[in-house]
Amino acid sequence: MQYTSILFAVRDSVAQITLNRPEAKNSLNLDMAKELMHAALQCSEDPTTRAVMITGSGSTFCVGGDIKLFAAQGKNLPYLLKEMTTYLHAAVSYLTRMEAPTVVAVNGLAAGAGMSLACAGDITVAAESARFTMAYTRMGLTPDGGSTYFLSRIVGLKQALDLVLTNRQLSAQEALNLGIVTRVVPDAELLPQAEAIATQLAGGATRALGISKRLLHRGWTETLETQMEQESQAITAMARTSDANAAIAAFVEKRTAKFQGR
Repeated sequence: MQYTSILFAVRDSVAQITLNRPEAKNSLNLDMAKELMHAALQCSEDPTTRAVMITGSGSTFCVGGDIKLFAAQGKNLPYLLKEMTTYLHAAVSYLTRMEAPTVVAVNGLAAGAGMSLACAGDITVAAESARFTMAYTRMGLTPDGGSTYFLSRIVGLKQALDLVLTNRQLSAQEALNLGIVTRVVPDAELLPQAEAIATQLAGGATRALGISKRLLHRGWTETLETQMEQESQAITAMARTSDANAAIAAFVEKRTAKFQGR
């Protein structure tokens, strides 16, 4: 697919998705939503992609929806929003459910859908100057992009309500303290460190990473006994994989395991 609103490249088993509308602060329009879905689908279906990294071009990660575009829609805005969220939500679902882990590198402001993407990342790294805000209700709208699923699980219901209803802006350190981001690094180190994490993950036991992601998400809604049975089934299945057998042998022989992702 020919991308116009994002940049997409795969190198050393890491797919890098860069939101690429810097002139509009990487705000989300219909084309970007579609392209995010197609890129996520491509990552999900390509067995050679073993980690994904998402960042924004220029000085901003993503300010959310393109409000100027929204203003021009008039009575067509509900249709546009339904179409955009259909693509955006498919992208978030693919990224969350696929085996390859997702690293989100937040530069500058992450607002609205940008904050949703930050929350959806398996690992989220923020530059020291990064800022975070939900922003939706400020526009008279409600959250999307999976943020009402992820945010309350990350920060708890009361903090999520505070962030959604007041739209208060968080510094990178405040976002770290709440668990929205997992690491804060100097601005100049954001991409190198995020890329290093993605490369490390791409060299890991991909199937085990993917099943572990699914187990953690399911754990919010299952009973203890059901979840433990799923754990038992998962670890038994992983014991049959080449990666597990190679890693166990490497441990016994006191050498570094080389994972193949299968």
